[in-house]
Amino acid sequence: MTLSVTALSVGRVFGLPKPSLTYLRGWGQAMDIPLIMFVIRGDGPPVVVDTGADLARAIAHHGIRMEQTPQEEPAAALRSLGVDPDEVRVVVNTHLHWDHSSNNHLFPNARIVIQQREIAYASQPVPWHRRQFEHLPELTAAWRRAEDRIDPVDGDAEVAPGVSVVALPGHTPGSQGVIVEAATKRYLLAGDCVDLYENWAGDGENRHIPSGFFTDIIAYEDSLNRIEKLGCEVVPSHDPLVVERREFR
Repeated sequence: MTLSVTALSVGRVFGLPKPSLTYLRGWGQAMDIPLIMFVIRGDGPPVVVDTGADLARAIAHHGIRMEQTPQEEPAAALRSLGVDPDEVRVVVNTHLHWDHSSNNHLFPNARIVIQQREIAYASQPVPWHRRQFEHLPELTAAWRRAEDRIDPVDGDAEVAPGVSVVALPGHTPGSQGVIVEAATKRYLLAGDCVDLYENWAGDGENRHIPSGFFTDIIAYEDSLNRIEKLGCEVVPSHDPLVVERREFR
């Protein structure tokens, strides 16, 4: 089976403090980032990785500056590829932060693959993480709109021919990446374990730079070390260069 990955922008967030993306680096700098939905296509039904944000909820509840054009609405972005959301049989959430899981409900025929540890933590996060998981008195988390179709996994698992999830905890307890056996190479869709190419490239002090948000920095280091051993080309979750490239074959 020949697989390819397409990176679709499903919204943009403006003015994020750089240290929220690059741990303890970039003080005083701000960055605009895309929200990316990945579509894996081959001979079988398409697989979607991460489903982006709900614009109205994001603006109302998360205190961010965000824009989403009509073409960036997830269903419209998919249809621009000739993909109907009803055709999708597998959706993977790399983790359950609101900007990666708010549109799971748009895929009525898909099972939603999430690490069991992520579901447990998103259901009862520590107070400082509640907003990222929308675990709030005034708000039911958007991912729960498709809760009845969640297919929990514990660790690594194949989810479709040539597509596997790998546990990469640290950013959140149940963060996971997605390995795609594409036509020319293996790609790792790394989720927020790697926000930007800059995170993976590192600097003169460290081989890699974590995201500025994490639940376990020791687990995070282990996950970065694990990625090194996977032998994949790493695809970050929020780098504008990923959207610019768009196709990974």
